[in-house]
Amino acid sequence: MARIAPSILSSDFANLEGALDLCRKGGADQIHVDVMDGHFVPNLTIGPVVVKDIRKATSLPLDVHLMIENPERFIPEFVKAGSDFITVHAETCPNLEETIRLIKGHGVRAGITLKPGTPLESIANDLSSVSLVLVMSVEPGFGEQEFIPGSLNRIEKLREILQGVSPKKRPEISVDGGIKLQNAKAVIDAGADILVSGSGVFGTEDPVATIKAFKEVK
Repeated sequence: MARIAPSILSSDFANLEGALDLCRKGGADQIHVDVMDGHFVPNLTIGPVVVKDIRKATSLPLDVHLMIENPERFIPEFVKAGSDFITVHAETCPNLEETIRLIKGHGVRAGITLKPGTPLESIANDLSSVSLVLVMSVEPGFGEQEFIPGSLNRIEKLREILQGVSPKKRPEISVDGGIKLQNAKAVIDAGADILVSGSGVFGTEDPVATIKAFKEVK
């Protein structure tokens, strides 16, 4: 059974506390926070100040997904704001090993992710150093995109690669982009441990019931 991480990007930003309360009532396992800089991706979202406010409003773990250039400059601020996980894009890290070490050195869990077109092999040497690998099943930068069908094969391939990592050091697989109740089982069957869903939760009539339904998918 996979865990569910609602993406706060798709919630009502005028009532973030209310959105986070819906997550709590539904039994969400963690909160996914998308940070975009308008450079690495063509959209601009939130910064450490908002993450700090989110932290005040929920006790759920925060997975902060940095879709930004030069993430190492801002990692200390996002740690201070209350992040539990910080996930960075390999494409933005000239020295990915050093960036991972920086994140872990601040006492939070490190995650890595890639654009859909970036080969998984490019992060093979770093898999044993992180707690999380985020598979992007859409192009990063905007919410409410359609799930890329080929992502199922990509998840399966990542799961195969991870068989070569010691079980004690093997990271979990999170999947983000176009995740709905309709495709949740296929994504879990492919190997996902965590499902990130934005509009698939907050775009429904009853987000609480939807989160509970996600948690029942096996």
